[in-house]
Amino acid sequence: MRKKIVAGNWKMNMTPSEAVALCETLKPLVAESEADVVLCVPAIDICPVVEAVRGTNIAVGAENLYYEDKGAYTGEISADMILDAGAKYVIIGHSERRDYFKETDAIINKKVLKALEKGLIPIVCCGETLEQREQGITIDWVRMQIKIAFQGVSAEQAKGMVIAYEPIWAIGTGVTATTEQAQEVCKAIRDVICEVYGTDTAEAIRIQYGGSVNAKNAAELFAQPDIDGGLVGGASLKADFGVIATA
Repeated sequence: MRKKIVAGNWKMNMTPSEAVALCETLKPLVAESEADVVLCVPAIDICPVVEAVRGTNIAVGAENLYYEDKGAYTGEISADMILDAGAKYVIIGHSERRDYFKETDAIINKKVLKALEKGLIPIVCCGETLEQREQGITIDWVRMQIKIAFQGVSAEQAKGMVIAYEPIWAIGTGVTATTEQAQEVCKAIRDVICEVYGTDTAEAIRIQYGGSVNAKNAAELFAQPDIDGGLVGGASLKADFGVIATA
């Protein structure tokens, strides 16, 4: 039985002092969650958040990393920096990184391999635009994203990873994919993992849904057989995250 995982993605929100205050609000709200609870926070917030949640059931993740260990890469953050700061997860390939910062599938694969090399747990994002959904290529598109992201990843490594399906048209829009739409794509993702690695890996890997997840729709989404939790954006910045984490 796969353990659910609920991760907050704070995006570019929360100063360090605001981050600590939010953690104090969230800690008692998620304390009874039976899921793995993760807060993926801006790089500058990792250290204070790690300290703020120490001794609780909350793990910390980064929102991005670079695929080199060190060097003249102004503004980037390495896997070693993330680990030394106390985080254990990292979001890779979020649609905003792909769109705004022009990250390609090949770059995302390099980041996945670096995260795994260093012992971080990647949360690998995939998802289609509204135009792609209307063209009927959602499944083909997501399968391609997953296959490229997982190139060079062993079956044992894949078992411990997390995939987050986020339809781009549902991120921050208040529009959520229907339960049936979300389940359909998450099952297709599990199917492609099965094709590449076999049943054991497909049954072990955890697949989240993301895209306007909120306190009202979380329980129904998470009850689907191939949805193992959520990657939560705006709702992770408020008390609603407690309801989602216990859904």
